[in-house]
Amino acid sequence: MDDSAREILSSGAAGLGIALDDRQLDALKAFTGLLLEWNAKFNLTRITDPREIAVRHYLDSLSLLPLVEIKPGSAVIDIGAGAGFPAIPLKIARPDLKMTMLDSVRKKLTFLDVVVRELHLADVELVHGRAEDIGRAEGYRERFDLAVSRAVARLNALAELCMPFCRAGGKFVAYKGPEVDEEIKEANRAISILGGELEAAHKFALPHSDARRTLVVIGKSRRTPASYPRKAGVPERNPL
Repeated sequence: MDDSAREILSSGAAGLGIALDDRQLDALKAFTGLLLEWNAKFNLTRITDPREIAVRHYLDSLSLLPLVEIKPGSAVIDIGAGAGFPAIPLKIARPDLKMTMLDSVRKKLTFLDVVVRELHLADVELVHGRAEDIGRAEGYRERFDLAVSRAVARLNALAELCMPFCRAGGKFVAYKGPEVDEEIKEANRAISILGGELEAAHKFALPHSDARRTLVVIGKSRRTPASYPRKAGVPERNPL
């Protein structure tokens, strides 16, 4: 990350109401180096310009913080963590969070393990598996204060994959693009069945970009029925 990318990240975060200190900026710079190094081995991201990484990965990940209250020490899970977005930027900005990253691709978790060790991140757990299986496992089901995902699945399927991880009183936040109204409408039934209710759909433009984003916030008001999530692949093939 060069000086221009660092300035974009610092000023963009400030525009979101987030103050990043030099140590946090240094950590994100180190993350960028690791991301680009490992991206040459296998595909982690199509975005390779450090300035674009700063905006479309880091600022996008951090956009949650001014919009959703996360109490100190909250347990957070990133479902489909991929290359570590939003989990790693959130953990760097909020080191108090107890962060779990779940992914079904082993080599992505190998990369994330290197990131966690190189950046000396504490209270981070990496979990290999599919959300449909881990969401039923003791110790993960209805354990988390917050579940987040930037996965590409439509919201009705994504809700079934993610909401079983949230405790009653917790939240699920889906990172989405600007055209999300129809997805929300078709997901209303699934959200209700799974024990939640729509709280907000925050629409905004990313700083230093014309990219528009939406954070869909779903509150978990009651426990998810034991029959969900269904078997691997079913939520996306046959969404609620």
